[in-house]
Amino acid sequence: MKPNSGTLVINIMNGGKAEAYEGVYQCTARNERGAAISNNIVIRPSRSPLWTKEKLEPNQVREGDSLVLHCRPPVGLPPPIIFWMDNAFQRLPQSERVSQGLNGDLYFSNVQPEDTREDYICYARFNHTQTIQQKQPISVKVFSMDSLNDTIAANLSDTDIYAKPVTERQPVLLTPTGSTSTKVELRGNVLLLECIAAGLPTPVIRWIKEGGELPANRTFFENFKKTLKIIDVSEADSGNYKCIARNILGSAHHVISVTVKAAPYWITAPRNLVLSPGEDGTLICRANGNPKPSISWLANGVPIAIAPEDPSRKVDGDTIIFSRVQERSSAVYQCNASNEYGYLLANAFVNVLAEPPRILTPANKLYQVIADSPALLDCAYFGSPKPEIEWFKGVKGSILRGNEYVFHDNGTLEIPVAQKDSTGTYTCVARNELGKIQNEVQLEVKDPTMIIKQPEYKVIQRYGQVSFECIIKHDSTLAPTVIWLKDNDELPDDERFLVGKDNLTIMNVTDKDDGTYTCIVNTTLDSVSASAVLTVVARPNPPFDLELTGQLERSVELSWIPGDENNSPITNFVIEYEDGLHESGVWHYQTEVPGTQTTVQLKLSPYVNYSFRVIAVNEIGRSQPSEPSEQYLTKSANPDENPSNVQGIGSEPDNLVITWESLKGFQSNGPGLQYKVSWRQKDVDDEWTSVIVANVSKYIVSGTPTFVPYEIKVQALNDLGYAPEPSEVIGHSGEDLPMVAPGNVQVHVINSTLAKVHWDPVPLKTVRGHLQGYKVYYWKVQSLSRRSRRHIEKKILTFRGNKTFGMLPGLEPYSSYKLNVRVVNGKGEGPASPDKVFRTPEGVPSSPSFLKITNPTLDSLTLEWGSPTHPNGVLTSYVLKFQPINNTHELGPLVEIRIPANESSLILKNLNYSTRYKFYFNAQTSVGSGSQITEEAVTIMDEAMASRQVDIATQGWFIGLMCAVALLILILLIVCFIRRNKGGKYPVKEKEDAHADPEIQPMKEDDGTFGEYSDAEDHKPLKKGSRTPSDRTVKKEDSDDSLVDYGEGVNGQFNEDGSFIGQYSGKKEKEPAEGNESSEAPSPVNAMNSFV
Repeated sequence: MKPNSGTLVINIMNGGKAEAYEGVYQCTARNERGAAISNNIVIRPSRSPLWTKEKLEPNQVREGDSLVLHCRPPVGLPPPIIFWMDNAFQRLPQSERVSQGLNGDLYFSNVQPEDTREDYICYARFNHTQTIQQKQPISVKVFSMDSLNDTIAANLSDTDIYAKPVTERQPVLLTPTGSTSTKVELRGNVLLLECIAAGLPTPVIRWIKEGGELPANRTFFENFKKTLKIIDVSEADSGNYKCIARNILGSAHHVISVTVKAAPYWITAPRNLVLSPGEDGTLICRANGNPKPSISWLANGVPIAIAPEDPSRKVDGDTIIFSRVQERSSAVYQCNASNEYGYLLANAFVNVLAEPPRILTPANKLYQVIADSPALLDCAYFGSPKPEIEWFKGVKGSILRGNEYVFHDNGTLEIPVAQKDSTGTYTCVARNELGKIQNEVQLEVKDPTMIIKQPEYKVIQRYGQVSFECIIKHDSTLAPTVIWLKDNDELPDDERFLVGKDNLTIMNVTDKDDGTYTCIVNTTLDSVSASAVLTVVARPNPPFDLELTGQLERSVELSWIPGDENNSPITNFVIEYEDGLHESGVWHYQTEVPGTQTTVQLKLSPYVNYSFRVIAVNEIGRSQPSEPSEQYLTKSANPDENPSNVQGIGSEPDNLVITWESLKGFQSNGPGLQYKVSWRQKDVDDEWTSVIVANVSKYIVSGTPTFVPYEIKVQALNDLGYAPEPSEVIGHSGEDLPMVAPGNVQVHVINSTLAKVHWDPVPLKTVRGHLQGYKVYYWKVQSLSRRSRRHIEKKILTFRGNKTFGMLPGLEPYSSYKLNVRVVNGKGEGPASPDKVFRTPEGVPSSPSFLKITNPTLDSLTLEWGSPTHPNGVLTSYVLKFQPINNTHELGPLVEIRIPANESSLILKNLNYSTRYKFYFNAQTSVGSGSQITEEAVTIMDEAMASRQVDIATQGWFIGLMCAVALLILILLIVCFIRRNKGGKYPVKEKEDAHADPEIQPMKEDDGTFGEYSDAEDHKPLKKGSRTPSDRTVKKEDSDDSLVDYGEGVNGQFNEDGSFIGQYSGKKEKEPAEGNESSEAPSPVNAMNSFV
């Protein structure tokens, strides 16, 4: 035995025989608490005996007969593996006719001449001893019926009987023999049933189970269905199995009755039992088998019947009952379940123990889980009697109870759905009657890792770039790692794959990149993943294997095999053709078919050497063309069609040019393409004149009358004949210039810029061509207002068709015009009609060319102007209007003056000094006023008056007024201060808090404000006669007493009781002017002007 071990070592390498150690062994382990024993261990030496010597006679067999070559291997331990070979160590071929049985014999259902040989050798391989034993070779000679009859004929007379020819025979079973047999197999083993039959032709074997079905998934057929194999058999597999051998002459069958027995197997094996003194318990040993096993008990390896008695123990069949055990009741009990096919042995230790509780889980063990997942807190314990376990949370927490917790028998506390508030310290308490112990563990609940932006399905064209996003959110205390997979495998080792912090980018995408990409985010506690599919699309590959079938004179069938569609379905196929006879190398569109079609019937033209190619089309684009098909030359025929677009148009007055579009090469339908050109004058009883031409698309007929209609036709022909009769077209011989001018030209003037002209149409015969319309030439002779001539510029208006009137727009008023009218045909214009003179009436003039205002004085201005560029009539007068503009940009009363038309200047007197005026000036004719021109000017200021205005600040009355205002402000401040100290109705401080800036929240008039100005005034419409001030000064309508007029820069407000609180608005004294405050520097002069 090995030291400190129960292992027994038997070594015969240094001598000794294995047979000396053959026997049954059993191991017993014993201490003061009891003894346990092992199962029986059987040791048998392996054996590989030699074949016994035997004399083997040659086997002479008639062709078609059955034959069995017996192997009869020596009995070895374990049994050998049998196989048949020849002298060259090649396995002999087996088939439905020749096969090896389970017993190792070689069976021939019927022998054939090729079975003749002298080296049928049976081998037995003993795996345990690694040896192979060989039987002596067996000789087989097969006599064919023909050779046998030849031998008989040479030795016998004519009256002797010859050997019968090979005849077919119905099946006969070689093994098993008889009609029935039995088979016993143990539960869980492999059931093998065999049937081998003789017969000619070779029989076929079929298996059935009487009264049932062969078990599915456990049934297999081997050795050409001669062996039925059922694995893992059970009692349900018992029954009758029939094998049927059948050929064309009949059948044979055999029934095998199978009984499944069972060695003992456990139903309930006894388990170790830990009891404390005074407790009760049971050991149960239940087993089953066929036949039913018997149960026996041992105590410490001794049959319980002769073991030392224990008053607390009682045996009841397969159960031992313990009552009020004592410490001396500890022992190892063995249960033995046996039947004729085997036995079971199990040890169970009954340990009577008195131990205080112990907790085996380490103290302060840290558990980390993800929120909303289960948390399992261990409390492995030991004690006898079995301790009771309680759990607490926190230092002074109460015992945990309720449906939110699960308490396992092994002491584990389960929180099925842990939340963030589940984090904390948990205490496990184990107690029994011998003591109590506790242990603390820590639980941390982390936020789950989430993919907040998952990769999405992408479709990308080949050689493009694609990105998959994988943006995550995780607990700040966990360090995630991101892994990308392609088709559940690592990404290819390719620099085109760029893995970023939260994305995967694939550059220059190729077809092999197609697949499923998965983003996996791992932390120490959880793992999440998201996948997306990348589909790489491209133009389809070109079709291939083009084939022409069903060749006819005017049709052929083309078929092809589509190329790879590259993940984008083919929508259609385009078929093109090449005419190698007429246009080699030029491909033309033939037709197209849906993408689901791979054959098409094509219409053909005669005398064309066709080649076809196919182009596949999908949403991405067109494939490369396929390789051309084989060529197919169609037979010649008469032309099917005539030239198109036949026309007859003369180029000269005495000819007719006939043109047409020539047929294309494949339209000729044969060699020798020509054209028969025919013509005759329409509405004249003439015969057709014809001419045949080739290689042209035009023919000129000379000596024709001017512009007469002709009937024309052009017919195609080739060496095989004419095309169908062509349709006739109408043409005309050449045109000439029209002969006469339109007459009775009349002009009706509608207004100063528009006139209407009328004329009589010319006779169609005089047009001598296709009437295209009339042209009106008109030009201005002179302006009646200026009597000056200028360069004459003629204008032309064209009126299409047979129109006899038209409008002349854009005329100049008060002018003299001339016009004439001409008829137009395809050749050109006819003679002009006599010039017609007409005049336009007066209109309103344009604005004066300029207006200048010069020489300003205290009360006068000088105006100069230029006459209108376009007077459009006789000027009757000029109209001057003007009005003053004050400092608030308001417009004063409007004054109007009429000035004779021959004047060009005017001095305006009696104007106000230092005043801006606005002037409006326009000219008039008898029709009315023209557009006006405007200007502004200012009269100058008197120096003495300016001096008086500047010195006003030093006048006593003004100084007194200012002092009075200052005194009034001081009194108001004192009143406000007194009211504030008395807790007045409107404390200034509260006003400050409520309205930090009086301009932002001004008081309304009904709230007692006075003199307040708001920016909102800018949006009110100006009063009549006023305009918006440009310098944002206060309008005259505002209070004259407002402090704003004095440029103080403070927006004052008054309370209902009259106290002035503007001083407390928080505004600085030097703050820039806002709202209506003047942007100019404050001065007394401005103050005075505001009162005017």
